[in-house]
Amino acid sequence: MPKTVPKLKTRYVCSSCGNAQIKWAGKCPDCGEWNTLVEEVFAENKSETHRAPISASVPQKLSEISAEDIKRLALDIGEFSRVLGGGIVPGSLVLIGGEPGIGKSTLLLQAAVSVAKTAGTTLYVSGEESLQQLKMRAERLGVGQSDLFLLTDTNLDNMIYQIESMRPRLAIVDSIQTMYLDSIPSSPGTVTQVRECAQRLQAMAKSSGIPVFIVGHVTKDGSIAGPKVLEHIVDTVLQLEGDRFHALRLLRSIKNRFGTTSEVGVFEMAGSGMIEVTNPSEAFLAERMMNAPGSSIAVTMEGTRPLLVEVQALTSFTQNPMARRTVNGFDYNRLFILLAVLAKRIGLRLHDQDVFINIVGGMSIDEPAADLAVAIAIASANKGQPVPTDMAIIGEIGLSGEIRSVGHISARLNEVAKLGFKRCLIPKTARPVESPASSLQLITARSLGEALDAALA
Repeated sequence: MPKTVPKLKTRYVCSSCGNAQIKWAGKCPDCGEWNTLVEEVFAENKSETHRAPISASVPQKLSEISAEDIKRLALDIGEFSRVLGGGIVPGSLVLIGGEPGIGKSTLLLQAAVSVAKTAGTTLYVSGEESLQQLKMRAERLGVGQSDLFLLTDTNLDNMIYQIESMRPRLAIVDSIQTMYLDSIPSSPGTVTQVRECAQRLQAMAKSSGIPVFIVGHVTKDGSIAGPKVLEHIVDTVLQLEGDRFHALRLLRSIKNRFGTTSEVGVFEMAGSGMIEVTNPSEAFLAERMMNAPGSSIAVTMEGTRPLLVEVQALTSFTQNPMARRTVNGFDYNRLFILLAVLAKRIGLRLHDQDVFINIVGGMSIDEPAADLAVAIAIASANKGQPVPTDMAIIGEIGLSGEIRSVGHISARLNEVAKLGFKRCLIPKTARPVESPASSLQLITARSLGEALDAALA
């Protein structure tokens, strides 16, 4: 009987939401994004009848399901392990994204070596580098592990065959945009290829219990390239952030089915690889200039870890009708709120001043607990009066100029005392669960005016 030739058809797939339609449009009708529809060719064979296989699994009663903890794979990289939730969960699919050259491949190669030392065979698959290039990087990192296997291939079927044959304790795919399936008549990196490859890897990981790490490229706005459904397929989404001109790197957990999504790991990029920064607060404050106007210390929370970061502010007189507001590492709209409160409630003249805000070390602060530190830094720069070098600042500012309490106040105060600060300015309504160290003096303020009087006395 002659073989039926598949008929090729064209459709347009949205690179943002992954939905397809038969006609091109400038705006996706499903997610509303502009210029995201990509033309793709797919095979349609009407002579074949596809039936969904009967599932071998049966429903189980909740009380009958074993509640034993899954044993995670340990990592020597403590910062990486903590962001994952305490180690690598067997059968999990982890997606890690970041800008080119930020250190994704370096960090994953170090993780592969760590698992190979403690657990056994590890497979690192690269679709972008040759075996010789991977060998050169391993030598630069100073690693030489007999249980670490390298493979350069972009055919996903062959890669899955190698994984199922070797049964490694960990498999790493670098990157998902370079992989392809022969059954899909589109080029690697397209929406269909990325989605189908991720689904195949997920099915393989769940059925075999082998954890898989996949590297994803990012777009211009920093989000992971490919359809948004890719982030729904995987169990964990990690983002490696940082300025390429600074050594510090931040590993954030955006999604984690096996742990918290608010943890962050801090690394330093060096010639020997990614080095853990066990005390990031000291690194952020190492180059601080003492008694300089416009500098204050904010205490922010990254997951369960309190971090002390330096907030720098600069105000400069301008003759332009529209004064500039430049922000690095702080919310732009939040700055306008703080400037309005300073002008209306305190009477600070800022309409003819260019205002610049910088969070030192490439950090990005999103929580309101840094409001008071930013406002005091702006007032300090405007008045030319420095904030005491031994003072840390905690508090959220309301539109009425009141200082509001924030969460985790005890953990923040313990970190302040541990780093040698003698004073801490906190909201008057803050109630620490634990008594702070005796060496730490607490200064309370109910309003922004009281806080400025205490910090710029």
